[in-house]
Formats: sequence, structure tokens, C-alpha cells
Amino acid sequence: MILVKVGGAVGIDYDRVLQDVARYQDVVMVHGGSAELNNISTLLGKPPRMLTSASGHVSRRTDPETLAIFNMVYCGKMNKMIVEKLQQLGVNAVGLSGIDGRLLVGKRKHPRVVENGKKKVLRDDYTGRVDRVNVDLITLLLDNGFLPVITPPALSYDNEAINVDGDRAAASIASALDAEALVILSNIPGLLRDVDDEASLIEHIDADRAEEYMPFAQGRMKKKLLGAIEALDQGVGTVIFGDARVDEPVTRALQGRGTVIQ
Repeated sequence: MILVKVGGAVGIDYDRVLQDVARYQDVVMVHGGSAELNNISTLLGKPPRMLTSASGHVSRRTDPETLAIFNMVYCGKMNKMIVEKLQQLGVNAVGLSGIDGRLLVGKRKHPRVVENGKKKVLRDDYTGRVDRVNVDLITLLLDNGFLPVITPPALSYDNEAINVDGDRAAASIASALDAEALVILSNIPGLLRDVDDEASLIEHIDADRAEEYMPFAQGRMKKKLLGAIEALDQGVGTVIFGDARVDEPVTRALQGRGTVIQ
């Protein structure tokens, strides 16, 4: 079992990723859509607003209006684009969001953030973290020859849609499925010692030392490394950060071309 998480940043080559995914069996996909969400929300007069938590993590401000646009882009445009391309490649893919069949469930948070140097609690923010995965639904699809293509949002315990981090959601799914490998593809070769130098790739990290590399994780990479640590702690054998801009990105990642954490 392999779980492939493909990000949504600028530069992702979905055709190359999906052509490679189509070669594998026993695979589940999770995807993002951040760049397209930024574009669409700006066109709709609701430009993205990013927040920094008290612990230093960056996330999207998700008020009710942003959540509606989020669902439109992630569950609609991005998810169905990926499913369509996989169908064209002969793969019987099924697109699901985390709220379908209570696939991803977690607690809605009221994040504590820092704005203009002041700490505040957001009461109208719809974000959270995945606590439970409906493994039975995923296995039902796999056992019947379908490839699940999964996207946030998740469902809160009060049955509200909540924005959850895609990398950490992928880690939860990989753990619940006892996946052998979690491949996280983005628009860089892996974890870099210098974010401005792609030649500074960190090729291998021992799982028990992964937290020592957090200072190298800038921006969104912090959540990716955090998700990797969570997946490894919960039994996933290997996590690889790979490059989604190259030919055969999944295969290359599984061959160790990227940052391998195990």
C-alpha cells in the first residue's frame, strides 16, 4: 500500500504525477489545491489571508466565505480534474472529500494566532485536525478496483466542514491504512538546507532525529515535516518528499530520489 500526496502549489505537473500513479496498484491519492484556491478567491474578491499561529505555523484564514470557495476549488475543480485525468489513463478513480461518508473526522479548533504582534483567538474560523479516518470506506473502494482520490475538508464532530492540512491528513490516512510508504510530492526536490538552493537537498533523515531538521523547514514545509513525523510515529515505514515537476515522480521518490525519512 502506497499513499501519494500531491500538493497544489505553482509548478506541480499533474500529468506527470498521474501518469506515474496509473502504473501502480494498491495506491490512494490525497491532493491539495492552494495555488488555484488563491487564484479563484482573488478573482472572487476574497484574496487569501494567511495566519501565523502562536507556535509559528502558517495556515489559511478560513472564515465561512473562504470555506465555501475552498470547497468549490478543492472538492470541485481540483478533485474532478484529477479524477478525469486518471479515467483517461484507464484508472477507475473515485473522488471524495473528507466529509463524504465521514471519511475524515476531527475537532474544529479556535486557533490562537498572532496578528500585528498581538495574540488573539479566532471564533469564526473553520479549521481543525484529522483524528479519525473511515478506513472501511477506503478499503471498500480498493477491494472493488477503485482508486480513491481524497481531498480536504474534513468533518467536525459537530458535522461542520473544516479546513484541515492536506499533508497531515495524508499522514493520518497512511497510518490508518498501515501504508508501507507515504510519498509527498511538491514543487521542490525535497527538504532543502537552503530554500534558495535546490542543490542543497537533504537526502536522508533518520526518523528518530527528524525533529532536529525542523529549522530547515520553511513555510509550508513545516507542516509536511510535521506530517511525516506523525506518520512514522504511527507505523508508516517510510516517508519520502519528492519532486512533482519531473518524469515518473512517484517511482523516483520510491527509488530514494528526494528526502527519505525512515
